[in-house]
Amino acid sequence: MRIDTQVICNMPTGTPVYGFRLTNSIGAVVELTNWGSRWLSAIVPDRNGEMANVLVSPTDLLSDEFYMGAIVGRFANRIGGACLCIDGQTYELEKNDGQNTNHGGFSGFDRMLWDWEVLDEGVRFTRLSPDEEGGYPGNVRITVEYRWNDDNELSIRYYGTTDRATYLNLTNHAYFNLGGKGEKITEHMLRIPSHTMLDTTPQFIPTGKRVKVDGTPFDFTSAKPIGQDLYADHEQLKWNKGYNHCYVLKTEKSPDMVEAARLSEPTTGRNRPALRTALHCRLLRPPRHRRLPRSAILSRHAIASRFPLLPVASWGGISANYGVPVRYGIRLHITNTPQNACWLFPNAIKSSDINNRLSAFIQYAPNLIQPILYRCQ
Repeated sequence: MRIDTQVICNMPTGTPVYGFRLTNSIGAVVELTNWGSRWLSAIVPDRNGEMANVLVSPTDLLSDEFYMGAIVGRFANRIGGACLCIDGQTYELEKNDGQNTNHGGFSGFDRMLWDWEVLDEGVRFTRLSPDEEGGYPGNVRITVEYRWNDDNELSIRYYGTTDRATYLNLTNHAYFNLGGKGEKITEHMLRIPSHTMLDTTPQFIPTGKRVKVDGTPFDFTSAKPIGQDLYADHEQLKWNKGYNHCYVLKTEKSPDMVEAARLSEPTTGRNRPALRTALHCRLLRPPRHRRLPRSAILSRHAIASRFPLLPVASWGGISANYGVPVRYGIRLHITNTPQNACWLFPNAIKSSDINNRLSAFIQYAPNLIQPILYRCQ
């Protein structure tokens, strides 16, 4: 594994921003940066061996507003009303999405310069999120490790510890276009093995109500082009300007991995299947905690009313961490043969075509998958 490091730009203060180019034995490349702990590119072969970048990267790294390739947190996705309650105490969060908070607010991890360390097969990024950053309690120490191997597998692993009870829900926000040449992604084939999704408000906040997708434009139980029903006459599509919904992958908590989604591009043969675990948003507690207070054990309905963005359709309560650091991550394999491709421990997959004013991504919080496909007027 060859890893090249260089300064790619400077902050307004003059502080350098570093880029890292990871090249494996077949010449496939992954590029990273410590600005937002971002994944900038994935240059991989198609079925004919032609290399192309299947990620959509920001044109201006420091001013990017779309979280392209960034690690987002402390809480990926929206929290309705920009507030949360832990052990009876309410915390007001930064409102960066109307009256809601999204991806950690204005103090999100995507806007931070991370410390870094080069590893044998990748790069480790770390930062300390101070108490009340974005409104969240606790000093939280975050570690994110990217590793790239000769099988074109990129693993992303997340570690977090805290000195106060807090929520932590991290993800990588990369955008994909498997065609590699800026084509529209409406012909990408998508399969989501789920028959149920969550109803949402016009502000993209899940209500907690589960609805069946069978026979609707949201039915991806059999692979179909993601643009096939994009303009169908459906209230949820109109409210969200496309697909922006959580799919329930599991009805019971378990350590078993299930396939969350399968995305492929017919022309190039690039294929993106996904597997995931049952890990969910964690209520972190400092090491001295040995008991879970009753106030932290919420019913599914209580979670829906107090904290509508939690994966309420997939698990019935919040479990304490008991001082053990949260560990979860992604393992990605981009290949031209479906039988060789896999994702392990994914937090997010996203696909996009910005140049054609049509973007799509699949984002899922633990136990849910949330595909988002924006359509243009």
